[in-house]
Amino acid sequence: MWKERPLEPIRTVDVVILGRVQGVGYRDWTIGQAERRGLSGHVRNRADGSVAATFSGPPDAVAAMLDACRRGPDSARVDAVEVTETAEPPPAGFRLRRT
Repeated sequence: MWKERPLEPIRTVDVVILGRVQGVGYRDWTIGQAERRGLSGHVRNRADGSVAATFSGPPDAVAAMLDACRRGPDSARVDAVEVTETAEPPPAGFRLRRT
């Protein structure tokens, strides 16, 4: 007899990363980290010098990504990561968006 598998929960968050995060490879690093965790979403620079991103996927993978964002790549200095929960998941895949 066929049993329906329960759907895995999905968590989607919008984040703003503040600090020295532009011109240090933060976006490329974010893409690699998100793809490694199987997350969907996007990342982009903002005119105010911060980096904005959306991450969507299994809650434990999103939590791990947020922890990674608080550290960032070696060349960055992260002062704060602002997280907003959202219900609207992005399309599959992870991409770079324009500023």
